[in-house]
Amino acid sequence: MRNLFDGQLPQLVMFDLDGTLVDSVPDLAVAVDRMLQALDRPVAGEQKVRQWVGNGAAVLVQRALSGAIKVEPQLDAALTKRALALFMSFYAEATAEHSVLYPGVRSCLDQLQQAGVALGLVTNKPICFTTPLLAQLGLSSYFAVVLGGDSVAVKKPDPQMLFACLQAAEVAPEMSLMVGDSKNDVLAARAAGCPVACVSYGYNHGESIVASSPDLLVDSLMELC
Repeated sequence: MRNLFDGQLPQLVMFDLDGTLVDSVPDLAVAVDRMLQALDRPVAGEQKVRQWVGNGAAVLVQRALSGAIKVEPQLDAALTKRALALFMSFYAEATAEHSVLYPGVRSCLDQLQQAGVALGLVTNKPICFTTPLLAQLGLSSYFAVVLGGDSVAVKKPDPQMLFACLQAAEVAPEMSLMVGDSKNDVLAARAAGCPVACVSYGYNHGESIVASSPDLLVDSLMELC
């Protein structure tokens, strides 16, 4: 990471949440399957849901109704609205029951915090789920800025969320690092003018993150420190 900043640490590191810090798919899959059952549809299962996450709750629900990552263009609006409400309700009941931190996450956050690096969280997950998930996993105290998918008008890969985080932290883009797991994170960072590091694990719709050409690729967040 220091190689991206002339041997120094960045002033701000902005982290994605799902697939970067937390494996949240087990809880998301339960909520998706409960939603589908309530609509008398076949359950999807964790493996499929793992390919669908990353673009926010509404898109996840649309993919679940379509049964594929490519959303059906003619999804019924009333059905989609009902399905989203069901999903939100079910996921609120168990947001962190089976979700776990990836190895090395807490140690990385500890080291960056102790080094005086400001930390921000920029996720497409709705803020109503982001805040309790951070609290239940003991991560809340690390982040000076927390932004969810509905904290700004447009989700990643649009850079608006990153710009909002940079402004709140009062740090220039070139002195900040985006850390994520998907092409959405890479595209958002590029548009915001930030270097970007990606983890080799996580959720990227079944595609290798190597194809998105992040500035740094790590197998564990401990490699950042």
